[in-house]
Amino acid sequence: MTAPKLIQGYEVVIGFETHAQLRTQSKIFSRAATAFGAEPNTQACAVDLALPGTLPVMNREAVQCAIKLGLALGSRIAPRSVFARKNYFYPDLPKGYQISQFEIPVVQGGEVSFFLGDEKRTVRLVRAHLEEDAGKSLHEDFHGQSGIDLNRAGTPLLEIVTEPDMRSSAEAVAYAKELHKIVTWIGVCDGNMQEGSFRCDANVSVRKPGQSLGTRREIKNLNSFKFMQQAIDYEIRWQIEEIEDGRAIQQATVLFDPDTGETRAMRTKEDSADYRYFPDPDLPPLCISEQWIEETRGLMPELPRKMAERLVTDHGLPEYDATTLTQSPAMAAYFEAAARASGAPKLASNWIMGEVSKRLNAEEIGIDAAKVPAAQLARLIGRVQDGTLSNAAARQVFDALWSGESGDVDALIEAKGLRQMNDTGALEKIIDEVIAANPGNVEQFKAGKDKAFNALVGQVMKASQGTANPAQVNALLRARLGA
Repeated sequence: MTAPKLIQGYEVVIGFETHAQLRTQSKIFSRAATAFGAEPNTQACAVDLALPGTLPVMNREAVQCAIKLGLALGSRIAPRSVFARKNYFYPDLPKGYQISQFEIPVVQGGEVSFFLGDEKRTVRLVRAHLEEDAGKSLHEDFHGQSGIDLNRAGTPLLEIVTEPDMRSSAEAVAYAKELHKIVTWIGVCDGNMQEGSFRCDANVSVRKPGQSLGTRREIKNLNSFKFMQQAIDYEIRWQIEEIEDGRAIQQATVLFDPDTGETRAMRTKEDSADYRYFPDPDLPPLCISEQWIEETRGLMPELPRKMAERLVTDHGLPEYDATTLTQSPAMAAYFEAAARASGAPKLASNWIMGEVSKRLNAEEIGIDAAKVPAAQLARLIGRVQDGTLSNAAARQVFDALWSGESGDVDALIEAKGLRQMNDTGALEKIIDEVIAANPGNVEQFKAGKDKAFNALVGQVMKASQGTANPAQVNALLRARLGA
């Protein structure tokens, strides 16, 4: 790993706490529904509010989700873990405590590996623990008052906590994207950030190299990768300016305002002692047998890191390509279908990471909505391989396919006259015309300027309407110029 880049002489230190809402039909300790979008306070029952005479009962499916996550992250799954009461009061938590885990979490250790550019990074995990969500305070629609929606109260969460291993906002976002991929891949979370199903808290501090960790500030409830990077970058600049101006950083919880691009303090940051944790007297210890773990292991899909290893082994892909192509099960399936049908896995990878991904990003759609099916892409790649199409002409065919023009690959090639020129005599004629029309470039090339040669190649390709074979153009042009 390369040394972290310093900002104004300071090293950035970032740790994450991520709340992943689990895909269960009911809440973690009650039978109330978890569906998003219901009318306020229609999905909160007496158990969620801890009314007298009610008792929580553990949701088995939530535990199953925790086991799956532990297996996916290479963590230790505790055979015995304990629920605790985390005591604090806000209007959206009327019972005055949250049921969580403290001293003995269900998932312990593990790691998340990902690429930052071409460099592989690994972030160590401290733990992932089961807990219930609180309700939600609503401030916008009540003119000087706040409304309370308790539908989320009791919704099952896994809080995933990292070591302070990240050293830039870019690395933090790459980690969050990889974790998002994992939890959605294994099906424990739908990953919908707009609905609050995947929320990240970033603990940010700065220090001079070699010094102990600085005082951290926690940016709460980041529900967009774009805002995540903006918030962390602003917080880094703010902390450095404070220190440079001689002011000490105060530990605090802060919110990011996307409209101003700034963070603002919400409250001083509590430590664990402030929450007065103690074991929940209404819940027995959570015991997970080795048999349950092994049964769950048998239900797991092929994990993205294992699939990436297989793509490297079976298809000869670089590790970077394999990691990129396993961003989702749908992306991996699209690649494998195109690779099998074309017999050219590296070319399929290049097209998917290039032309296909460019259009998916521009239209903000997923690979399952790609307008060129994998089978069509494979036929297009086949026509590049057999010399029918140049790369430039293939992109024109791809554009036509994506925009919905009628016809298959071969029909479009013929309709657009894009079949690669194999007539040497015709190509030599074009080259002679280009040389005659561009004496300046010819003289520059003979004077040793390679850019002039590239300009001549471009003119030949343009004159042939992209149908000339670039390698053949290079060879014939050099021969004509006596190079």
